[in-house]
Amino acid sequence: MRCRKRLSLAFGLGWLLLLAVPPAYAGAEASGDARVLTVGVVPQFDVRQIHAVWRPILDAMEQRTGFRFVLRGASTIPSFERDLAVGEFDLAYINPYHTVTVGAREYIPLVRDVGTDLYGILVVAHQSPIRSLEELQGRVVVFPAPMALGATLLTRAELLDRFGIRVVPRYVQSHSSVYLNVALGEAVACGGVQKTLAQQPDGLRAAVRVLYQTRIVPSHPIVVHERVPSEIRQQLLQALLALGRDTAGWKLLSRVPVTELGVASIEDYRFLGEMGLERFK
Repeated sequence: MRCRKRLSLAFGLGWLLLLAVPPAYAGAEASGDARVLTVGVVPQFDVRQIHAVWRPILDAMEQRTGFRFVLRGASTIPSFERDLAVGEFDLAYINPYHTVTVGAREYIPLVRDVGTDLYGILVVAHQSPIRSLEELQGRVVVFPAPMALGATLLTRAELLDRFGIRVVPRYVQSHSSVYLNVALGEAVACGGVQKTLAQQPDGLRAAVRVLYQTRIVPSHPIVVHERVPSEIRQQLLQALLALGRDTAGWKLLSRVPVTELGVASIEDYRFLGEMGLERFK
């Protein structure tokens, strides 16, 4: 086992947090009767918050399945995408566009939130004089990462295709950071998603307002790598669905946030591959 340490920049008030990343395992491994699966989560928030939300979910899954789940941290969305692209994870919580890029080749959707869809938002400071999208023409707008679906790709595509507006993108690595940049006056606007804005501290939410909302798309899926045997994939699917039906399990999933867990299919996301979103990568 290898233990790695990564520096995670927490974007609350500029303080630094050093986090030890748990050991990672390549693929499903047998260790006596205990099988180990590596799990990745797209870092919409800082690593500490991801572990606080997902570790209890994985603990509950261990009790239901007998597998051991090792949560592998990634401090930025680009570093997570690099790990995903080379198959570092057995299970992963990814954005929908990953499903039709990397996922279409190697990862199989298991479940997704069927109770809440995803949409992007453009956010400005609460006191900003900007009232129309046209005022963003040629301006610098911050985004979490080039391949963030709702926050970046959908937002940029609709600005250009529906309104003919070109912005200058600047990437700041996480959803929390985009809102903070706007609230502190470091950027005139940012791209985000409603789910992540809703999870920001009250003071930060009060300091910004939503200028625009994109079209709705299916929410983030939990996917499994194709190397994981089909019988194990079925065990994981049934355990996740059962967790979503259980009151205690639902409370854990609601922190992701997930409102209703249901079966996911690659067909749910296929249309995203036809939108030409690679223009903005």
